[in-house]
Amino acid sequence: MANPVAALWHNADICPDRTALRSDDRVLTYQDLRDRIARAATGFTQMGVRPGDRVLFIAPTVPEFVITYYALHTAGATVITMNVMSTAPEIGYVIEDSGTSLIVAWHENAAAGELVAGERNVPFVEVGPYEQDSTVMPAAEGFVERTDDDTAVILYTSGTTGRPKGAQLTVANLNAVPVAFRPALQLGDAERWATALPLFHCFGQAVVMHGALTWRGTLSLLTPFTPGEFMDRLRDERITIACGVPTMWNAMLQKAGQRTPDDFAELRLACSGGASLPGEVIRAFEEQFGCTILEGYGLTETAGAATFRNLDGAPKVGTVGQALPGFRIEVRDTDGNAVGDDTVGEIFISGPSVMKGYWNRPDATATTVRDGWLATGDLGSMDADGDVRIVDRMKDLIIRGGYNVYPREVEEVLYTHPDIVETAVIGVPDDHYGEEIAAVIALRPGAELDGDTLRAWCKQQLSAYKVPRIVAFVDALPKGATGKILKRAIDREALTAATR
Repeated sequence: MANPVAALWHNADICPDRTALRSDDRVLTYQDLRDRIARAATGFTQMGVRPGDRVLFIAPTVPEFVITYYALHTAGATVITMNVMSTAPEIGYVIEDSGTSLIVAWHENAAAGELVAGERNVPFVEVGPYEQDSTVMPAAEGFVERTDDDTAVILYTSGTTGRPKGAQLTVANLNAVPVAFRPALQLGDAERWATALPLFHCFGQAVVMHGALTWRGTLSLLTPFTPGEFMDRLRDERITIACGVPTMWNAMLQKAGQRTPDDFAELRLACSGGASLPGEVIRAFEEQFGCTILEGYGLTETAGAATFRNLDGAPKVGTVGQALPGFRIEVRDTDGNAVGDDTVGEIFISGPSVMKGYWNRPDATATTVRDGWLATGDLGSMDADGDVRIVDRMKDLIIRGGYNVYPREVEEVLYTHPDIVETAVIGVPDDHYGEEIAAVIALRPGAELDGDTLRAWCKQQLSAYKVPRIVAFVDALPKGATGKILKRAIDREALTAATR
């Protein structure tokens, strides 16, 4: 059964009346979900969608995302999911690069896609709430069989080092993710999952959505994320697994109020990814919510999977766990040689979810995928137990006066300050040192802190050359759709001016 929808299709036979999806007061059982997927798949087939056709899909975290996504797979399409905030030029680039034959968009996020479709004479379909669907299509009797090596999805990277590249994830890549995470999360039958992550992103899509529905779980969706409502969901729906990113956990801590661990008695795991999780947040969250918070590591090019913290082992704050079952991790020096324990180098990943390559980019593929190993561009180390510690992105490394400074190390220290809610540390050009260290900081409401006081505090925690010389206070840091802090969106010119 080589199709990403195969497990879901099978689950509708095994547990037809079990709740598959929740979103506010909207509920779909596995039978309901498969029926809607099957009818939507017929509609796409009647529009001319054929196996291997590339279809661009834009939608937020709503039940219709799940229905449409799996309907396209049922018809055998290659699905390209994009951020709901994508602009017309961004959509146009992806259409031209991928050779998209159809654009499908959620009605509230349809304007840019419809504009581009009209300009390029590409068919366009708008998707609305399923309750308003007055057209009853005959249901597809089954899904299109695909091979393990067929491209199931193409996810475009952020393009921080050039134009975005489309990571091709195969049917086998996608289906390997739930298999790897089942023992890592010790998943039982009928887990109750909750997320406000964007499903167009690999974490929400491949790890959470595909994982929950593959193993017959119930998936509760929230959009947009608000910490109060998400905590209410965890309590009222007796959620067992919550999935998010560090900024979400941090926001929940700030808004927890009088909530206690008793309010979340069923919650056993909070799964974090997408960015490094400060140790101070881990400690505070586990105390406030009474559950284990686990950090993992993965990339778009690995469908979000690579490592995860061992549930049975003693917690190691600052690590992202060990290689998932079936995966291997190596840390290599600049010559490509494996380094010893606790030595920093570039992280390489081998495993069943490593992409088959970038779409139409053989040169980039050859640089990134070498003999089955993915060069991540991340700096890190691995200890004798196999636990991986992410130091930073290679491109984020700050070299100040010949000294290497890892922004994450400085950020970890800043997060221990009681008045700091969020922070990002970056390097800015400096005529004397080459680069200078800048910290952009959001304080808790009502807190007062100045740069001199903070620097004096940092000198007690950090070597002198690691102390931020530039400190800027902001109301909030820029974030992407997943809630990840976007360092590239910080105004470096303004910070650079501060060094002169």
